[in-house]
Amino acid sequence: LEGGSRAGLAATPGALPYYVAFSQLLGLTVVAMTGAWLGLYRGGIAWEGALQFNVHPLCMVIGLIFLQGDALLVYRVFRNEAKRTTKVLHGLLHVFAFIIALVGESRAQLLSDSKMGAKARSSFFLFPGASFSLRGRYRPQHVFFGATIFLLSVGTALLGLKEALLFKLGAKYSTFGAEGVLGNVLGLLLVGFGGTVLYILRRSDWKRPPQAEEQALSMDFKTLTEGDSPSSQ
Repeated sequence: LEGGSRAGLAATPGALPYYVAFSQLLGLTVVAMTGAWLGLYRGGIAWEGALQFNVHPLCMVIGLIFLQGDALLVYRVFRNEAKRTTKVLHGLLHVFAFIIALVGESRAQLLSDSKMGAKARSSFFLFPGASFSLRGRYRPQHVFFGATIFLLSVGTALLGLKEALLFKLGAKYSTFGAEGVLGNVLGLLLVGFGGTVLYILRRSDWKRPPQAEEQALSMDFKTLTEGDSPSSQ
């Protein structure tokens, strides 16, 4: 039984762990460098006063970029774990990302209804009570919009960073001052993290393969939710 169980495990593509590790290194560096930029050149962060605005970029980077990127990679990394466990982890990362993003938005007083709607539209994927056929039809759109929201988050962060640098530095931005250099390196790291995550997602041969047990459970669930009796088949 043990040998058969091992034989049924999906092999991990040789290069995948290295790309995932590289993405995590980039993502953690982005978070650390964002904190360093805010601490060294923007006065740090605070929950009151003018410095509370600095909570916004830090929370956006942690939530909508790093955690959201990791949520997208869950199904690539956990290839042999139970589907329900993987789904719960995927959902929890999105929930944490959403909460942290809301904290950042509240500090900047720019609460966005569009982000709330995007999360709400995908939330039914977390619950087994959702129609099997509905989830099947929606899955390509779910994946596409998840990657699109992530890409837009990275683009928004780049624009916000560039705006912040130009607003403060003005003409000095082109003189390669310390803050300008750090900001540009941070921008390159953001692009690197986003590009690595999207590359991993685009590799069709790195997708989590369907497991025999999952396919059997899916058929049983479809039978129950669509009202067919197993004995009638």
